Amino acid sequence: MEKISNFYKNKKVLVTGATGFKGSWLCSWLLQMGAKVYGTGYSPNQNKNLFYKLKLQKKIKLGIFDIRDKSKLDKFISKSKPSIIFHLAAQPLIYDSYVKPHLTIDINVRGTLNILDIIKKYNFVKSAVLITSDKCYENVGKLRRYKEEDMLGGVDPYSASKASSEIIIRAYRESFFKKKRNTGISSARAGNVIGGGDWSGKRLIPDSIRSLLKNKVIYLRNPNFNRPWQHVLEPLKGYLILAKKQFAKPNNFSDAWNFGTKNNSIKSVKEIVDYMILFWGSGKVKVNSKNKFYEQRNLQLDINKAKNKLKWFPTYKIKDSVKITTEWYLKVYKYNQDPFKVTNEQIKDYMNENNWS
Repeated sequence: MEKISNFYKNKKVLVTGATGFKGSWLCSWLLQMGAKVYGTGYSPNQNKNLFYKLKLQKKIKLGIFDIRDKSKLDKFISKSKPSIIFHLAAQPLIYDSYVKPHLTIDINVRGTLNILDIIKKYNFVKSAVLITSDKCYENVGKLRRYKEEDMLGGVDPYSASKASSEIIIRAYRESFFKKKRNTGISSARAGNVIGGGDWSGKRLIPDSIRSLLKNKVIYLRNPNFNRPWQHVLEPLKGYLILAKKQFAKPNNFSDAWNFGTKNNSIKSVKEIVDYMILFWGSGKVKVNSKNKFYEQRNLQLDINKAKNKLKWFPTYKIKDSVKITTEWYLKVYKYNQDPFKVTNEQIKDYMNENNWS
C-alpha cells in the first residue's frame, strides 16, 4: 500500500483558512510531504499569527481574500487547479458567535456553499474534505458518544452554522456528486484541538499561555467542565487519510466522518491547566465564574466508523498532547527557537509514531 506521505508528494492541494491555526499546521504538514500547497485566508495581525510566524507566506501560494467572495475564490481555484481541497475557512469561536451571530453564519455557511459550487464547476478537483465541528450535533447532554447519523442542531449561532453547513454538504453530495462524477466530497467533524501557535481569544490554552508568559494568574470560567481534548495533528491525520481514500474511491468514502478522542482524553478544564503548569514549571490558577454565555457540556464523538473504515485512530494520550503543546510555546517564546523548525520536528515525530515517514 502506498505510504500517505508518498501520495501527497507533488499533489496540488488547496487549504482554505490557511492563515488560521489548524490551516497553518496542515500547510506545514503538506509541505513536509512534498505537496504543492495553495492557500486562501485573511490578513491577520502578523505579530503572533502562526502562519506568518512560520513564514508560510513564502512557502505556499497564498490568496488573501474573504471566503464569501465567490468571484475571487473561483478565480484562485481555476488558476491553481488543485486536485485536493481542504476547506477550513470559518469563524471558529463559539464566544464570538454570540457577539456577531450574522457574521458567523454568513462566513461558515456561505463559505461552504461557495466551495461546493466551485468544485461542482471544475473536473480537476478529485477529493474535497470540508471541515465542520463536533458542535454540529444536537447536544442533549447524553453521556454516550455521538455518531455520524445522530441529529444535527445547535443552541448557539456557531453550532447552528456548522449544522447548517453539514446539511448543505450532504445535499450537494447527493444531488451533484454521488455516482455522477469522480469527485469525493466529505465532511469532517472534530472537537477541541490544542497545539502550539494558537493565540485565539477566549480559548483555554492561548489564554493560559498569555498568563504564564507574563507570570500572571490563570483565571478559569468553568474549571469543572469536562471536555474531550486532542492535539491538532490527530484530526489533521484523519483529514489527510480521508482525502487520500476518496481520491481513489470517491463513492466508497464520500460521507460524514467523526475524528474524536480516545476514551481517556476527557479531562476537566482545571486538569488541563494543571498539566500545563507542571510542564511549564510554574503558574497559579483562580476561578472567575462570570460567564454569561451558555457553553455545551459532555459532547464526545464516536470514532468507530473512522477506525474501522479509514483505519484512523488517535495516537496521543491527553497528557502527552498538553506536554507537546506546552513545549512548543516554551521553545518558541521562552527559548527563542525557530518556530518552523519546532513545528516540523513535532510533525516528524508524529509521523514516525504513525509509520508515515
